[in-house]
Formats: sequence, C-alpha cells, structure tokens
Amino acid sequence: MRADLHTHSIFSDGELIPAELVRRAMVLGHDVIAITDHVDMTNVEFVVKSVVKAVDLCEDYIKVIPGVEITHVPPRKIAEVAKQARRFGAKWVVVHGETVTEPVMPGTNKASVENPDIDILAHPGFITLEEAQTAKDNDVILEITGRMGHNITNGHVYKMAHEVGAKMVIDSDTHAPENLMDEAAALTVALGAGLTKEEADKALHVTPYEATKNL
Repeated sequence: MRADLHTHSIFSDGELIPAELVRRAMVLGHDVIAITDHVDMTNVEFVVKSVVKAVDLCEDYIKVIPGVEITHVPPRKIAEVAKQARRFGAKWVVVHGETVTEPVMPGTNKASVENPDIDILAHPGFITLEEAQTAKDNDVILEITGRMGHNITNGHVYKMAHEVGAKMVIDSDTHAPENLMDEAAALTVALGAGLTKEEADKALHVTPYEATKNL
C-alpha cells in the first residue's frame, strides 16, 4: 500500500479537483493521501476550509488528510501561518523547503525544523547537518521527493538524515495525474536517493503511517 503526504489540487497549482486526485491515487494502490495545497497568510483560510471538505471522500475511497504546504512565507512568519492552518482545520502541515530550483528565502529550513508544529520539511535542498539534527529532535520529517527538479538534492538530504537518524518519507509532490507514484515508483525514488532497502521500507511503510494514524 502507498501513503503520499504531499500533493496538490486545483486549490493551488494542481490540475485535479480533490475527488479525482484521491480516486486516481486509490487506483494506484494508495490507502492514505494528504492534500497539501500551497498557502501563505493571504489564502490559508480559503484553501484549508476547501480541502477539509474532501475528507468526505474517506467514506467511499481512501483516507484523506487535509493539509497545507506553507510556501515562500518569510521564515519569521512560518509559525503563525502554521497556527492559522491548524485553526482552520489542517491536520497536516508541510513547509516548502529550500529547494535549489526556486528562490526560497534562506532560513526557511531552520525555521521549519525548529517548530514541532511542522510535520514535513519538503524538498529541503542543501539542508545542513545541524538542521537535520534539529528536525530529528523536533520530530519533523524530512522528505525524499519524486518531484522533478526538487529531487536533484535527494542524495544530499538522505545523507544528512541518515547521519543523524532523522525520519524520512517518500512523497510525490503531485501537481498533475502523471506525478502520482505507485509503490514501485516510490521505492525507486528511495533507492535512487541512497536509502537502503530497510530504510526505504521504513520511509514507505512505517513513518507515514505512524505519523498519521491518529488523524
């Protein structure tokens, strides 16, 4: 089975309405999906309240977790946007990390891993060893991503996470139908980043389920 904890719908820059996104994920073997559309302080209320409605799909499809991806928000304001997202109903909070393919403000990784209210630091680029250690200490999960471009530094992210023992997950960062990864594709991403088979199994089948079992 497959859990994907970082996807996007039409409520940010995804191509699919939540129902189609969830159904396509179900057909590919997923049993858990988090819809984490891009937010900042201007749209967080609208996005979260819209995505929360997709939880109704759980009755007929798979487990749906309403969330957000806090994106390009100044580091000092990330904590407040995360609080707002939780207040409006988000159960899963991802932060758009310092990927090498976008001009993310320096300090974003640090502000995210220092905040236990953050669940995942997505595609964190050249995350430092100190930041990886802080992520471990605060139970912030580091993402190994299937997203083209963002995945350039997957090997580095794995190296930092492995060295300190930080948690990892394998996510798709889906924006279009073809971005969704089945089990085999997600495993390929994990092994390609350098994870051992044991680490890949944990990132695919243990960490995401333990983190979301009470949501």
